[in-house]
Amino acid sequence: MKLKWRLSFLFIISILALLTFWNYQNRVYDWDMPGYMGCMYTSEFPDSPDKVRILTYEEIKKEAPAEHYTDIIGIKQWDIPRQYFVKNTQSFTEQLPYFQIKVGYILMITLFYKLGLSSPMAVLFTSLISYFFSGILLFYILKLLFPKKYWLAILLTIAAMLLPPMTYMSRVSTPDMFIFQFMLVFMIGLLKKWNKWAMFVLLFGITFIRPDYITFTVTYIMAVFFFHYFREKKIDISFIAQGIVLLAMYLAIIKFYHYPGWKDLFYDTFIDRRPIISTHPIDVSLKDYLSIIYIKIIYFKKVTLSLAIMIGVIFWRSKDSWVRTIAVLFVVNVYIKFFFFPQSAALRFFFPFIFPLFLTMLYVLSKKYNDLKLGKIA
Repeated sequence: MKLKWRLSFLFIISILALLTFWNYQNRVYDWDMPGYMGCMYTSEFPDSPDKVRILTYEEIKKEAPAEHYTDIIGIKQWDIPRQYFVKNTQSFTEQLPYFQIKVGYILMITLFYKLGLSSPMAVLFTSLISYFFSGILLFYILKLLFPKKYWLAILLTIAAMLLPPMTYMSRVSTPDMFIFQFMLVFMIGLLKKWNKWAMFVLLFGITFIRPDYITFTVTYIMAVFFFHYFREKKIDISFIAQGIVLLAMYLAIIKFYHYPGWKDLFYDTFIDRRPIISTHPIDVSLKDYLSIIYIKIIYFKKVTLSLAIMIGVIFWRSKDSWVRTIAVLFVVNVYIKFFFFPQSAALRFFFPFIFPLFLTMLYVLSKKYNDLKLGKIA
């Protein structure tokens, strides 16, 4: 059996390499790329915002296909904000805090840039290499779930890596694929029963990479805290301390990079993208918010149905209260993310929470073949 697993691992490595190269050939130079490149160049040239803007677009133009570059700079007459970003330094610079807060991700693309990759490729390579390692992590998880079914682990890994959200995340300039691999490590931590401090280090890293994941990391700590309290009938102060540390780091990042705030992000994303943030004060009313939520949630019905099926299977096949708690945690975080950022047409924003729920369902189903137990945090 060990030989079969070793051969299957070599086979998966080969398939993942081919899939990664395929995604590289279909890479997308999208309008998020200037933001992340601008953050990287700003750290290199902090006192030269004009140079940062010019260098950003010059480097993209050198590499991007013509149709990709024209989309980035916004040649259509109604795409005024992108036209401002490429020509106006104040406009471009004021957009950067939306991107700068993803500190861990910016550091990673900067590392690849320092290692010799071009700046656009440093951004894209981060997604591509994260895709490759995510496949390895997924295969390892499936090996844990189905230790006697190596062929099933191979098929499920390949099928998952071919899912449209997965391939899309690997081709674009966003931190979604990068953070996804850490969510897979989180699942490994649950399966391998890591202690609370090992899990905290992981949660710290996740929040450092994407501070908007503070909702996930804090709700997880809250879930563990209350689960431990109801089981042991005592309060574990360490979980409170962990939550405080994560919140403090989140607030420090937000303040340091002068993040505009949730209302600004919501307005610029769903109401009207402002060419120059500082010259256009905004007001998002409750009516504006609810009308957008109403429209977006209609297009979220496929996700809702999928979540209902998965959590239904989990509650049907498992009576373990910890497993059910974890399942509810992922579902809750999908909707927390939705109500804060209801971009229902872009599944990549929710996929890092949806897929772990799918793995939780597989864990429950795997008990038919073995006696695995998801670790309870002591």
